[in-house]
Amino acid sequence: MIELVSESRCIQCNICVNVCPTNVFDRVPDAPPTIARQSDCQTCYMCELYCPVDALYVAPQSDMQTSVNEAELVEVGLLGSYRENVGWGYKRTSTAKSDRTFQILKQMK
Repeated sequence: MIELVSESRCIQCNICVNVCPTNVFDRVPDAPPTIARQSDCQTCYMCELYCPVDALYVAPQSDMQTSVNEAELVEVGLLGSYRENVGWGYKRTSTAKSDRTFQILKQMK
């Protein structure tokens, strides 16, 4: 579930607002978007994936809120970790070549 929009990192591009399939965020003039409908979050990580400055944190728990602290997330390397793990972003190595999801799809035929 979406837990954090970092005010210090956010560049107010509103990409997260645009990519969220369940309309979790609200745009705010001259400020970072707000998490307006947190319970609607599907934990799809789209917002975190598309954020160009790693300003979002989606907790893996999809059915409950968790208490997060931005400084602690940075310290343990979780802020922006999803994008890094899939290799999205400047100077990151894509992991697409190691994705084996297609093998699951082959078995479904």
